[in-house]
Amino acid sequence: MIARTAAIAGIGATEFSKDSGRSELRLAAEAIRAALDDAGLRPSDVDGLVTFTMDDNAEIAVAREIGAGELTFLSRIGYGGGAACAVVQQAVLAVATGIASTVVCYRALNERSGRRFGQATLPPGLDASWHYPMGLATPAAMVAMVARRYMHDYGATTDDFGRVTVSARRYAATNPAAWFFGRPITLDDHRASRWIAEPLRLLDCCQESDGAVALVVTSAERACDLRRPSAVISAAAQGSGTDQFVMTSYYRDEVAALPEMGVVARQLWGQSGFGPGDVRTAVLYDHFTPYVLMQLEELGFCGRGEARHLIASADCPPINPNGGQLGEAYIHGMNGIAEAVRQVRGTAANQVPGDGPVLVTAGTGVPTSGLILSAA
Repeated sequence: MIARTAAIAGIGATEFSKDSGRSELRLAAEAIRAALDDAGLRPSDVDGLVTFTMDDNAEIAVAREIGAGELTFLSRIGYGGGAACAVVQQAVLAVATGIASTVVCYRALNERSGRRFGQATLPPGLDASWHYPMGLATPAAMVAMVARRYMHDYGATTDDFGRVTVSARRYAATNPAAWFFGRPITLDDHRASRWIAEPLRLLDCCQESDGAVALVVTSAERACDLRRPSAVISAAAQGSGTDQFVMTSYYRDEVAALPEMGVVARQLWGQSGFGPGDVRTAVLYDHFTPYVLMQLEELGFCGRGEARHLIASADCPPINPNGGQLGEAYIHGMNGIAEAVRQVRGTAANQVPGDGPVLVTAGTGVPTSGLILSAA
């Protein structure tokens, strides 16, 4: 078992912007150095690096820039934002098996000033010839298909989606690190935002951001002796569902579902011994608002089709107290993991009271991953 064998001992990030003015390699180095300083470690302590297949920064280049020495573990995870928590899982596996002792997970991107993910691009290795010509060529267009089906099946409305954004922006408004700091919105603002791909409006879609985030993973025992309180990794999971595709799984009998998150959820609850009722706050990957509702259902917080009622009630756990990717920044979910660490430490801008675990998820609509973090 890997549960509670490792911990996140350090977190670091650059500022989040729309034009960083520097290379992605420099952003990565800045975030990693900040994370190492947070943990009280030196670059020479690093012997493992993990990132996304979509990250353009080669591990050996990053190692040179930060001044690391020999590396004994290198790994990359695919499927875009679905990799966020899986890079931490890879680090846990390396630490738990003794392959490496100090593993840094990083993601750096100039997604607003450089390559913009919201544009139409053909994903490599996928047979998209039968749906791209029909206009399903952007993530928003693909997710709109799922959102429309979800509305049809369960009676959800665009206002239900809008409540996710309103909540995220309310938290972002009181988080100084958030791009939308000081700028909350109302449900009427959501209703007035332009269509991107019906039924998705502009305010249903996450940001395009420049920035970087890094995490330092080491053994839970060693982390207790480092500079800052650590967040113990009580569970780490990755999963793909049957007939998985990207970003809408057209081959499934039930289109309006995220069974890959169900695969992850069963592992998380099984590894950790926790359940949905134990969670203090959930940091859910909010690239598109409908997928936040569907995640709540797959994770077991409510039944299928019931999330729209849950988010409007007092029974809903606090979601994305940093503002999420809708309000803080879109760093492919890595800023959500950093927020979970702050919640465990008790240092978050919008600190959620209690001592329960914090749940984190990665990108949905693709093979995905998740974490449960708790205090040492």
